[in-house]
Amino acid sequence: MKFAMFQTPFMRPTRSPREVFDWAVEQAVTCDRLGFTEYWIGEHATQSWESIPNPELIIAATARETQRIKLAPGAHLLPYHNPASLAIQVSWLSHVTQGRYILGIGAGAYPADAYLRGFKDLKQNHAMQMEALDIMRRIWKGEEFYHEGAFWNAGFPHDDPSHPMRDLRPWGGDVEIGVTGLSPNSPSIALAGREGFLPLSVYAGDNAVRNHWETYRDAAAAAGRTVQQSDLHLVCDVIVADTDAEARKLAIEGGVGEAWTEYLLPVYKMFGLLGAILPGVEPGDVTVDDLVEKVWFCGSPETVARKMQERRENTCMWGTTMVYSHDYLGNAKAWDHSLELMVTEVAPRLEAMAPADV
Repeated sequence: MKFAMFQTPFMRPTRSPREVFDWAVEQAVTCDRLGFTEYWIGEHATQSWESIPNPELIIAATARETQRIKLAPGAHLLPYHNPASLAIQVSWLSHVTQGRYILGIGAGAYPADAYLRGFKDLKQNHAMQMEALDIMRRIWKGEEFYHEGAFWNAGFPHDDPSHPMRDLRPWGGDVEIGVTGLSPNSPSIALAGREGFLPLSVYAGDNAVRNHWETYRDAAAAAGRTVQQSDLHLVCDVIVADTDAEARKLAIEGGVGEAWTEYLLPVYKMFGLLGAILPGVEPGDVTVDDLVEKVWFCGSPETVARKMQERRENTCMWGTTMVYSHDYLGNAKAWDHSLELMVTEVAPRLEAMAPADV
């Protein structure tokens, strides 16, 4: 089992941009020190609890402060960027990080983010994402072309020997790409299978995790690719303490509990996701106790390892657990201890319980 962090971030709306920025940078450094393998930073424009509009700034700030961890925007929303400009930026950051870079891409899911950019709905977003990605990949090849598309015009100019262009290709010649999926039969997860991208399954119930693995596997097979369950990343809430009681208190009375109560539960109700996450429980009746017991991985190292293994056996043997970051600015020591326990106590227990890779 590998651990990574998804720095959405779920920060209280009262936090200043500087507080959010500093927390995100400090958490990247902490995760690198502890041995987390990846650090993803969300891109959001209008959400009150998800308040980083420029993940590339966090990546730039942490590139010199970290040594091993891979850094990723999670995700750049391609319909809202000029693809040629973004391609150059991504390539440059891949060199700044010396290859410790993953490009997360997305089409955008929040209507307010779209409206801010002049879109009255999201109907064209997926088509825009695919055209943008095609342009970016062609630019990374460094070969002359000109594209006149449905949404953008772009090209790679002729290299004039009298005024040579600098090399715009990314580190190693290509960029590792990842996508997140939430809905059943997720088109994004299928895209990951077809293209060899990293699949990130946002936890939306055990059935959704199983479905995401099957969608990824089947799309990969249709494209002639071989994949393993351990390729799948699961994005979820994890909080660990020395005892179950301490973990429960840290979760319910801290940033995890507040984010779910004030923000996530209303959002999940709005998108109709609670029925899948908590089958048999009426959305209006969901309590924090339900979340602690049935949704979050919360408890001592023994409890969290047991819960993770049970869920893996019930869904698929995913390989990387991506921990949502929450607002623990007032209790960073306990939060960082939780992260440390994941690597030093939970992961070894899971390794001991896991069968051979499938």
